[in-house]
Amino acid sequence: MTESTDPFDVTSSPPEETLGETVSPWRSLLTFFRSLLETIVPALVIALVINLFLAQATQVQGQSMEPTLHSQQRLVVEKITYRFHGPRRGDIVVLRVPQAGPEMLIKRVVGLPGETVLIKEGHLYINGQRIQEPYLSALTGGQDYGPVEVPPLHIFVLGDNRSFSRDSRSFGPVPIENVVGRAWFSYWPPEVWGPLK
Repeated sequence: MTESTDPFDVTSSPPEETLGETVSPWRSLLTFFRSLLETIVPALVIALVINLFLAQATQVQGQSMEPTLHSQQRLVVEKITYRFHGPRRGDIVVLRVPQAGPEMLIKRVVGLPGETVLIKEGHLYINGQRIQEPYLSALTGGQDYGPVEVPPLHIFVLGDNRSFSRDSRSFGPVPIENVVGRAWFSYWPPEVWGPLK
């Protein structure tokens, strides 16, 4: 009986068995950690870059910005705007004030470099002109203050809840370099979700 030469003949002799290559458990573990590092490290670097240069999350502590912001409200602070221009009157900013302690504060910019700030009978005056403040719920209490001139490269900040705010009335004008960024977006709680006005 002659052996079939047809390559598609299923009756021809079975192919030789081949042994699969065994992979070392150490090699599998190294491959796993390598892929993990390739995923996590870039993600951490991106998060760090965003936090340092673009934006960061913060939480409001206390009632000094009522009724605009509420305690425990969570915000996104953007850090790009002030690379192109300085803070503007009405901006809500997050800043570091060493005299006020290690925690960052959130306040509203009311006075700009070179301006004279005066608070009289609950009203704010800049360079002798009364400033309309629609973000205040009512005429705020507190003592009269000023006049005081804001030095170059400084801003004067106040809380919207003037009776319960530690601000430039107690620690003076703040160097612009101490401004972390502008409060831009509220993301928690859901009922106040959206950009800040």
